Order: sequence, then structure tokens, then C-alpha cells
Amino acid sequence: MNSLNSEAFVLFDQHILWSDMIGNLFGLAALALGWRRSIWTWPVQFLAGLILFGAFFGHLTGSAGKQAVVMAVALYGWWQWNRGRSQAEDGHIAVRFATWRERGAMIAAAAAGTVAVALLFKAYPTLSWDPWPDAYIFVGTIVAMYAQARGMVEFWFAWLLVDLVGVPLNFANGYAFSGFVYVIYGALVLWGLRDWWLRSRAAAQPALEGAPA
Repeated sequence: MNSLNSEAFVLFDQHILWSDMIGNLFGLAALALGWRRSIWTWPVQFLAGLILFGAFFGHLTGSAGKQAVVMAVALYGWWQWNRGRSQAEDGHIAVRFATWRERGAMIAAAAAGTVAVALLFKAYPTLSWDPWPDAYIFVGTIVAMYAQARGMVEFWFAWLLVDLVGVPLNFANGYAFSGFVYVIYGALVLWGLRDWWLRSRAAAQPALEGAPA
């Protein structure tokens, strides 16, 4: 893993690490596969988490812990999509908007989780350089992946909110490639949001009388 943590190149005076670059490219691919509702989004996300875990372990323990949780949620997403992959007519997972109760539960979990994780980071300063934004990204990522696993359109909104903090935080902590990738994430999120939104509306419309199912 030491070779993966070596410098790949310098871009705009930012030192790009191999592990940072490779792990985030896999993460980008996982997001694109999620847009296409491909079940392969989850093993690719798991691999991205594994590489980034190796990149952070030993000096950014909080970020490494985040990747461990990401890998666990990726396994949950793989299981969940395997169960529901035939819900849509094209054989993929069906997408929908969350109910108001589900939205309230996710917002409450995100708020409480962010406070709890930030306090943990503050109590143990070695876990994070920036406790509050790091906790926000940590919990926001988990909430986004959970919503994705459940086929909720709100998954994309959650990713947008994570991006707003993730871009400056990664640049500030020296993970420039992560920052660049988060910018690309933003564009993919907007396209994915549009696609899932339209699919959820089409699925919600009742079939016309006399039309084929």
C-alpha cells in the first residue's frame, strides 16, 4: 500500500497521490453505474472504499473509518438491489421519491449523526483535522448511500449537499484529486437526478385504459 500512497504527479501545485486518484476514479465509476441503476455500482463502490481506506489508514483515522462504513453500506446496497432488481420493467431496481416520513427520518438521522460524530472527532482530535465538516461528509455519505440502496430519488439531493462541503475540505486537507472528482460528481449528480426523477414520475403514472401493461 506504500506504493499506492506515493505521489503520482503534481497538478496546479497540488500533489496527487496514486491511492487518492485510483480510489476516487472507482468512486466516480460507481456513481455513474448508480445513475444507470446497474447493480455493479455496489462492488465498484466497495473497491473504491477499500483503496481509500488504505490511503487514509494510519494518518486520517476518521476518514479511514468513513471508508469502512462505506464498504459496509455497499454490501447492504448489493443485497438490497439483488432483492429488488426485477421491480422495474427493464429488470433494474425501481426508483421512487421517499415518503415524508422517510425524509423526516433521514434528516433527523443526518442531524443527530453529524453532531454525534463531530463530538467524537473533537474528543479524539487524531480522528479528524476538521471535526464538523468531516462529520457532515461522513454522515451525509452514509445517508446518501442508504437512500440509493432503497432506490430513493433523494439520494441525489443528499450527494449534492455532501459535495458543497466535500470539495473545499478535500483541497484543504491535501487530497486535491478528491476535490476535482467531487466537482465531476456534481455534474453526474445533476444528470442522475434528472434521470431518476423522470423514471419515478413515469412509474407513478397509471397505465391508460386499453394500453398494454
